[in-house]
Amino acid sequence: MLKLEFHCHTNASKDSLTKPIDLIKTARKKGLDRVVVTDHNSILGAVEAHSLDPQLVIVGEEIMTTRGELLAAYVQEEIPAGLTPQETIKILKEQGAFISVSHPFDRLRKGGWDEKDLLDIIHQVDAIEIFNARCMNPMFNVQAQQFAEKYNLAGTVGSDAHVAFEVGTSLMELNQFDGPDEMRKVIKQAKYKMKLSPWWVHLFSRYASMKKKKTIALGFD
Repeated sequence: MLKLEFHCHTNASKDSLTKPIDLIKTARKKGLDRVVVTDHNSILGAVEAHSLDPQLVIVGEEIMTTRGELLAAYVQEEIPAGLTPQETIKILKEQGAFISVSHPFDRLRKGGWDEKDLLDIIHQVDAIEIFNARCMNPMFNVQAQQFAEKYNLAGTVGSDAHVAFEVGTSLMELNQFDGPDEMRKVIKQAKYKMKLSPWWVHLFSRYASMKKKKTIALGFD
């Protein structure tokens, strides 16, 4: 079985200061076998991390659409924010990417989904995120799990780590796979380790966002 972290961020995200090398060191120390790096609307951090440890790192992206965020693995070319879900999914499918949906019922985040919009795409995606360790309200994850069961959808689980120590807080155990097609074949047999992160991890994200905005304002970007 492979231990897989499906959702984590590097400093290529606007709200993280984690260097790719630090993410890799933490993942290796915790015994993870695969890590999908899913920065916000960017693959720069994922590509750098993959170049440092290609066996460990899968290039992914968390993409903001006009209705909510999508979470993809095996992304080959960066996809911009602001497209419709259908446009984004079309591009991802052309790349052969594995497509999930980020924290679909988290109403405290800008990337959450209305159920109507989610129903419009469930037959076009490979899975939905049934547990996100950074959900402030545990019921958001319960709703996602119930939704997946109701519509017979595969589930992904991730820590949504923005700080290195969070990596692997929640993870998946999967049979051996290589590439998105094999991931699709084994995803429904996944076993999950699901643990919520403490609320205060969000303070690190807020600090990272503020620091980057200040750096840009001072002209150092």
